[in-house]
Amino acid sequence: MAIVVVGGHSRSVGKTSVVAGLIAALREYHWTALKITQYGHGVCSADGKPCDCATDDHTWAMSEEKDRTGESDTSRFLVAGAARAWWVRTEQGRLAEAMPTIRHRLAEAENVILESNSILKFLRPDIYLTVLDPATADFKNSAQQFLDLADGVILHEPKEGPNKAAWQGVSLKPVAGRPIFHIWPPEYVTEEIVAFVRQRLNMAFHD
Repeated sequence: MAIVVVGGHSRSVGKTSVVAGLIAALREYHWTALKITQYGHGVCSADGKPCDCATDDHTWAMSEEKDRTGESDTSRFLVAGAARAWWVRTEQGRLAEAMPTIRHRLAEAENVILESNSILKFLRPDIYLTVLDPATADFKNSAQQFLDLADGVILHEPKEGPNKAAWQGVSLKPVAGRPIFHIWPPEYVTEEIVAFVRQRLNMAFHD
């Protein structure tokens, strides 16, 4: 089984678009796709909506996507060609509680692609790609923590002007020497990215 993880340093940098693009370009892998969302205080993991619950019943939830309208992130995975898609919601820092169920779903799958950084605390994928947008100042702690595990960097390029990073106090030394794939949204997955992923998966299957 192949496992691919796509992470990124912030929200809205294109992680979902990269996952959907890889699913569409590599349909022969019959992907099961998972999106993992961790919420802060005051948001219920059961449905992702604001609440005041503080019970252990709501520390995590997992639901299978059935809708194919493409309106939600996991629905986009199905539209792209995923065999199945799941959305995992947990309270911040409590992903471990959902891992037994996640591992069960992984065991059922032919191949898996996950949108997450924090999942790297619990498994080692065949490929981990991180999406970086220098125009977005926020840089998640989880993205910094696992930056050195990235096999490749998908880097937003500006349409005009210098590509000066808006984030502060973040070093990219952990990915020095790693392949960097430049993207110009709305194109998030290039032929070079697809070729890289396919090559790495072929290597993993033949090891």
